[in-house]
Amino acid sequence: MQRPGCSFAGQHVHLIGIGGCGMSGLASVLLGGGAIVSGSDRGQSSATVRLAEAGATVHIGQSPSNLPETCDLVVASAAVPPGNPEYAEAIRRGVQVIKYAQLLGRLMADACGLAIAGTHGKSTTSAMVAYILLKAGLDPTYVIGAVVPQLGGSSRAGGGAHFVAESCEYDSSFLNLRPTIAAILNIEEDHLDYYKDLDAIIAGFAAFASLAPKTGRLIVNGEDRNVARAVAGVSAAVETFGTSEGCHWRAVDLEVVDGCHSFELTAAGQRLGRCRLSLPGRHNVYNATAAAAVAIHCGVSAAQALAYVGEFRGADRRITLRGTEQGITVVDDYAHHPTEIQATLKAVREFYAPAKLWCVFQPHQHSRTRFLMKDFARSFALADNVLLPQIYFVRDSETERANVSAADLAAQIRLNGGDAEFLDSFDRILDHLRQHVQPGDLVLVMGAGDVWKVADEYLRRLRTDR
Repeated sequence: MQRPGCSFAGQHVHLIGIGGCGMSGLASVLLGGGAIVSGSDRGQSSATVRLAEAGATVHIGQSPSNLPETCDLVVASAAVPPGNPEYAEAIRRGVQVIKYAQLLGRLMADACGLAIAGTHGKSTTSAMVAYILLKAGLDPTYVIGAVVPQLGGSSRAGGGAHFVAESCEYDSSFLNLRPTIAAILNIEEDHLDYYKDLDAIIAGFAAFASLAPKTGRLIVNGEDRNVARAVAGVSAAVETFGTSEGCHWRAVDLEVVDGCHSFELTAAGQRLGRCRLSLPGRHNVYNATAAAAVAIHCGVSAAQALAYVGEFRGADRRITLRGTEQGITVVDDYAHHPTEIQATLKAVREFYAPAKLWCVFQPHQHSRTRFLMKDFARSFALADNVLLPQIYFVRDSETERANVSAADLAAQIRLNGGDAEFLDSFDRILDHLRQHVQPGDLVLVMGAGDVWKVADEYLRRLRTDR
């Protein structure tokens, strides 16, 4: 197989929203394959600076004049509307315009594609696979939807045969991919602003599973009934993972050491070796088992796969320690679904054992909050106190915005026996934390929006108060 991106060698590709996590990764892959790359974004970032240094022409601000005179293809991120001036100019000139996910699929077609899908754990597991392959000397290409410090970012244009991609189900974007090996970590209700119901979500994952060829492989959660429905009747070989008997890839003899799990990995009943994770949380046992299975199918030895996945320290905003000041620990996490919240709270309690666990949670999307309200309310059982700012508004209509508020969620948490309070601004939350949090407590800032700003500002204020 050729290096990913080589099929675009000599072509001029323009990316609208080039600084985004995924888009900047694709731009790097295109550059590595010999394409002429240009693009634009609304503001400068480390990603746009890095791409400019690598040879891309990057415009800050968006204008029809940014579109190069000679252009073979325009790629638009999911956040770019058709009314965008560069998008509209491309249509006017008859230049082909495709979505981010379509380009990702075209690039994957040049390689041995490794697509990691699931409602939860995609970023971490994709990063684990990429890290194992990189450390094993296989020189992979990867595009991950999170910054990964040990990988030097979120993407890399490698010279090897493997292309690792985090594969998102929203908008059915993962159906554009061409995986040789695909993993499905779990399937739950989410993105109900796009999917009608759980049956529609399972059908979407079934279509994704069918993309793996007969000669390919599916690595799937053997303890998830929804996953079992999704992979029934697929042509590719299916191998299950989990901790239960009957799983092909199985984590057994689990222990918790210093807040992190260790386990023995077996395949078809054969013991392959022991792994001690550097990440807290039982959910990461599942992520690591799936990642090791994918890597072993890529030719990595079991000993290497287990050693390297044990070294992996996580993606950014996944139980990330932001700092400790005045005896108060501040942790940041991306969790924005009830199952993720439960797993994160349990992992934080196991790893840090705080005197009191404060959770600042910013709900993400009004529709998600409304559809999953009762699940959200139950998910905070392990938090001592929950503080809720306004819901992060994205993709929803103004009508949806009017249908639910963070105050509604706070009330539901209280009905479930929790301690929750709605505070309508980050400043009010920061004031509340400074008045009530004590040494020995932990503040967990959680959500997919811009709530991470609370963690950084809270630490800054604690340092100022010393």
